[in-house]
Amino acid sequence: MLQLEKKLNPQQIEAVETTEGPLLILAGAGSGKTRVITFRIGHLIENKEVIPNKILGVTFTNKAAQQMKERIQTLLTSGRAGNPAISTFHSFCVRVLRRDITAIGQGRDFTIYDSVDQLKLIKTCLKDMGLEDRVLSPRWTLSRISEAKNKGKHPETLYQQAYDEKIERLAIAFDLYQKKLVEANALDFDDLLLKTVELLEQHDDIRKRLNGHFEYLMVDEYQDTNHAQYQLIRLLTQDHQNVCVVGDEDQSIYSWRGADIQNILSFEEDYPRVRVIKLEQNYRSTKNILGAASAVVSNNQARKGKRLWTEEESGPLIRLYEGSDAEDESLFVIQQILAHQRLKPDDQVAVLYRTNFQSRYFEEACRRYSLQYSVVGGFSFYERAEIKDLLSYLKITLNPKDRISLLRVINTPPRGIGKVTVEAIQNESQGSQKSILEVIEHVISANKFSPRALRALNNFNKQIQSFRQALDNKPLPELLDLILEESGYVRWLREDGTEESQTRLDNLQELVNAARDSEDRGETLHEFLDHAALVSETDNYDEKSKVSLMTIHSAKGLEFPLVCLVGVEEGLFPHSRALLDSNDVEEERRLCYVALTRAKKKLVLTRAKYRRFLGGESFNETEVSRFIGEIPVELIENEEQEVNVKKKTYDGPSYNDAKSIKEFYRKRGKTIDLLPKEQKNFGKTFRVGHYVRHSKFGIGSVVRCEGLGDDSKLTVNFSRYGLKKLIVKYAGLEKV
Repeated sequence: MLQLEKKLNPQQIEAVETTEGPLLILAGAGSGKTRVITFRIGHLIENKEVIPNKILGVTFTNKAAQQMKERIQTLLTSGRAGNPAISTFHSFCVRVLRRDITAIGQGRDFTIYDSVDQLKLIKTCLKDMGLEDRVLSPRWTLSRISEAKNKGKHPETLYQQAYDEKIERLAIAFDLYQKKLVEANALDFDDLLLKTVELLEQHDDIRKRLNGHFEYLMVDEYQDTNHAQYQLIRLLTQDHQNVCVVGDEDQSIYSWRGADIQNILSFEEDYPRVRVIKLEQNYRSTKNILGAASAVVSNNQARKGKRLWTEEESGPLIRLYEGSDAEDESLFVIQQILAHQRLKPDDQVAVLYRTNFQSRYFEEACRRYSLQYSVVGGFSFYERAEIKDLLSYLKITLNPKDRISLLRVINTPPRGIGKVTVEAIQNESQGSQKSILEVIEHVISANKFSPRALRALNNFNKQIQSFRQALDNKPLPELLDLILEESGYVRWLREDGTEESQTRLDNLQELVNAARDSEDRGETLHEFLDHAALVSETDNYDEKSKVSLMTIHSAKGLEFPLVCLVGVEEGLFPHSRALLDSNDVEEERRLCYVALTRAKKKLVLTRAKYRRFLGGESFNETEVSRFIGEIPVELIENEEQEVNVKKKTYDGPSYNDAKSIKEFYRKRGKTIDLLPKEQKNFGKTFRVGHYVRHSKFGIGSVVRCEGLGDDSKLTVNFSRYGLKKLIVKYAGLEKV
């Protein structure tokens, strides 16, 4: 017999012992949901004598599935034959399809296409349709196809609902893509779910067989399920309804990849006989941290309602620091980490941010003070592909003989210089001892390649020469802007239109910010590139390091004694792209809840009062995040002390050398475009972060303001048209 009383609290025991009929377990952060799932499976086998292979448990990652298997094995003592089926959704579907897919007209020896295979296939489809990348980018097309599949939409449905020619073309590409998958007897990852659902819907005998085989179904992280997964669960439990789903609507943060929060919110409507059990006792965090997290998320409307509590002590108040700028913010965070590590040298520490580009200042600060760190769930800032691309452009602008850098960008972004052409140029360069750029000039004059290749090479050569000419008369940030625009890199990413591309654009704008910081320090291009090289080297990278830098999404499921949540400002967190939709704002708030509940003992919140946005020249005043205002004031300790950490490895000037940003610039003979604190508005009604409507360009966000009154100039980022500079008195803008 499996003893429960000594290992579980009353609510957990109730969840474990409720084995028949539908069960919804609302498990708050740190409430022991994985423990409940494993004990529930153990209880079914050991105490209810259910045959192990009659139990199916599904989760989202192979790691989670493996951990669940291992925990279950430690509980079992009876030695009953067989094991419960624990797997990911996709693995389970593969097993079903390998046996029965012939019933819907495909062979059992189907191939599973990964993301690389999918990209190759969609490129073939677009080529067959005669569409160039600028009409439908392959990545954008794949992203939209996946989105349609997750919502259960077929090509014909998408076509009927199309509101413009681009969506019509997308629907046609979707249809062709699916036909080519069938021709190749292949499935993509979305198809694994959709084909299984199709199989069970069309063949009741197969559905009944699976219902009879798996008498008990358990689903982890139910708030992250999409429409296809929802349908699959319904079909697998249609006869017996012995389904247990475990989730937390307050941690639903993946709508951008198809997750539908309504699946968990509507569970009681789908299963009228459901029993609902809330796990509200938290075993992770202090009372103050839980109080803050609960207060924030309680402002959401789309939730079932629960309030976490703990037997832990109140713990220290939540520290709030408002730095003068991003560097000041990063230095304060490092100070907190160093102070914590002196007391608790073995503790893991996390710095959490909303978007990847924010990591730069914290990476540089860690290196400055010789702190070992790791960037979790992504590359270090200067190691990201788009950053290395632009640095390569800078390197060959400075040194045209840099072979490696030139080869990296000769066809990035794609400009029609194929592999055969590149290899021929390389061979000639090696044989003649000429640089690659010299060889390019030679083959152009000698007319050695096809007209198309020669045209592409000539354009590339002109671009590099243009960048070299700009070296002497343009500051580094302007040189970077020139390269980004004339190389076509920005246009390439915008046309791609995916979430990933937007992230890469944000990273590139942060590189422009880094260039402006470098200019403020009086550095040359050589010094800027040296700095980037030193920051990107891996000497201080340690996977076992005590400091982890990561996005909040990457932190889900983890916990740390000390958490520093940075950049808590309107437009950054919540993100500017979420501000036009109340549902998106609620997801940002859930993301904040996830961030706060990663902390066990100490929680530090920081923001910069002034920050450069989107590579802008000036510093703009920020607004404190609404999430800060939702935390009870009695739980917050405002940190106003000066940052006082001695530099170890970096001797250059720092914003923190002065009492204010203005003083920093004054000491260096420069001025800074900062508005007085009392002057809130840029122009009559507009400021950075405002959303505006234009008669031609649609809705966009203000990213830069110059001047005051009707004559002020605004730089506005429009989703479909990119950055546009507008004069207020002529633009006819309306604030949204």
